[in-house]
Amino acid sequence: MLGPDFSFEADLHAQGFEIIAGVDEVGRGPLAGPVTAAAVILDPNNIPTGLNDSKALSVKKREVLYDLILQHSSVSVVHVSVEEIDRINIFQASLLAMRQAITQLDPGPSFVIIDGNRIPAELPVPSQAIVKGDAKSVSIAAASIVAKITRDRLMTDLARQNPGYGWDKNAGYPTKEHQLALQHLGVSPHHRRSFKPVHNILCGAK
Repeated sequence: MLGPDFSFEADLHAQGFEIIAGVDEVGRGPLAGPVTAAAVILDPNNIPTGLNDSKALSVKKREVLYDLILQHSSVSVVHVSVEEIDRINIFQASLLAMRQAITQLDPGPSFVIIDGNRIPAELPVPSQAIVKGDAKSVSIAAASIVAKITRDRLMTDLARQNPGYGWDKNAGYPTKEHQLALQHLGVSPHHRRSFKPVHNILCGAK
């Protein structure tokens, strides 16, 4: 299986769209922490080698690529909070994060390609959703790397402030360790109360 390439972007350039942004989000599944989206405009003449879906890369390789992306690209990252996730639901929160990441890009893109099968509403520019886009487009792959690294670092910071849940290792995902800690330590301010395992503990506590 070949990795992502620049073919989607090249096709759009040929259609007259000058500035193409790739967009991806991370953090829909965790029990704790925000959902994070990144939008990245790569320099076609300076694309880092080895870009791929962040899940397919080692931590070390992701870190190296993250630094290269930030050096040579226009990047926007947005976190949508636990409070907002609980208010509007995780699906809507992930679309909101992507929309905000797109609107905060400077320069603004002329077209956006988005990982997945849904496009956020009310985007200011034309767009296309690409299923498994982070394994097909280098721009989306770059966005997946930036989103994951940024969110993982945030969760590591939160782990220091809230020891015991293992967020530095599990990034808030519902691992066995995390779920046991939730039962023993209770629900932190950073947990998503609308998520069933957290909700059940809160109901039990009442």
